[in-house]
Amino acid sequence: MSKLAGEVGTSSDTLRYYERIGLLPEPARSPAGYRLYGAEAVERVRFIKRAQRFGLRLEEIGELLAIRERGLCPCGRTRRMLEEKVSGLTEEMAALQRLRDDIQVMLDQRLPAEDESWQCGFTLIQMGKTRTGAEGEP
Repeated sequence: MSKLAGEVGTSSDTLRYYERIGLLPEPARSPAGYRLYGAEAVERVRFIKRAQRFGLRLEEIGELLAIRERGLCPCGRTRRMLEEKVSGLTEEMAALQRLRDDIQVMLDQRLPAEDESWQCGFTLIQMGKTRTGAEGEP
């Protein structure tokens, strides 16, 4: 197991976890009980790691592996998953941009510079009212 872990850049615990959840099939064992992984396991774990880098969850990766194991090409399903990821990222980036803009407005217009005196509690309460119309709600 440690040889495979080193080859794919992950830990033995991760490989055991992949086995436990069905992403990595139970390997053959040596007479001494050591796990014996072949080239297929190396490629499979590399696929899992690449898919994770693209933001796919282990459940989604398992779905793609199951499609492949049935002898089918998972390309169509992979494309749909990645399109969903792009859509989610686009929404998240828009939300982060709105947050950044709100913070910048707060800094530019509402919070005085360090050398100016101000009443913190009052200013923060007013910002909350102005933004949402309801005190204390973001």
